[in-house]
Amino acid sequence: MNAHVKVRAQVAFLPGGRLHLNDGPIDLVIGAFAAANAVKAAYAAAARRFSSILDELCDELPLLRGEVLPESSLPQGVTARRMDAAVRPYAGECFVTRMAAVAGAVADEILAAMLEAAELDRAYVNNGGDISVHLAPGQSFAIGMVDRLDRPCLFGQTCISASDGIGGIATSGWRGRSFSLGIADAVTVLATYAAAADAAATVIANAVDLPGHPNVTRVPACDLDPQSDLGARLVTRDVGELASEYIANALTRGETEAHRLVRSHRIAAAALHLRGETRVVGSYPA
Repeated sequence: MNAHVKVRAQVAFLPGGRLHLNDGPIDLVIGAFAAANAVKAAYAAAARRFSSILDELCDELPLLRGEVLPESSLPQGVTARRMDAAVRPYAGECFVTRMAAVAGAVADEILAAMLEAAELDRAYVNNGGDISVHLAPGQSFAIGMVDRLDRPCLFGQTCISASDGIGGIATSGWRGRSFSLGIADAVTVLATYAAAADAAATVIANAVDLPGHPNVTRVPACDLDPQSDLGARLVTRDVGELASEYIANALTRGETEAHRLVRSHRIAAAALHLRGETRVVGSYPA
């Protein structure tokens, strides 16, 4: 997220009655399902809340880009605190900044504003693939899953219902819009909130790795983006040919981390993808 010059947030409607909100690096596609007046109220609330959210994050950007440690102070903004809550469980376990959860936290914050304004049957806020969802009792969503982020192609579908307790879906990997320390093509996570799913997807994708492998090209993050929260840490830029045993080894590293997060109740499930191979951890709804 770069320094932001204030311009009016863009608000538009897409086919099917979806709402599109854009402000700099934040680009949301929103859907709500209920009586027409409830949807109208929810969309108005989303637009109001969206108008200031980027400025609020930019006000605390140095803190949000810093490593989170157990003793780190809390940010002030509501969305920033959502980010902090999502990554705080990893403090001291691995390098993590609050930016690992920014997309999911923004989606959660906008959805919260919508639900405060109106009673909705179903709703989602999609922030570049990190999605906050709401399902009233008896409602469900069908979700398509991709096996790589640069050429999205559905490899499968799952259906979540209100009783599953899933409020967030996030996908991370080296081919995505954010930098990754690992080599996963895509890691998709289901969790209680989008911010939690976002942070976990980042952590698991980082764990799918082959340290020192000659066919993995890495460069310092700061060489690609001087303002990156990853600083001089090496991020993946290309993955060459990998023998099947190396693919299996990398996936096992990520799978071990995903199992740990499921056991600690940080996530419900994860699907890990690398070079056409998939590992599923936890219980994906049928």
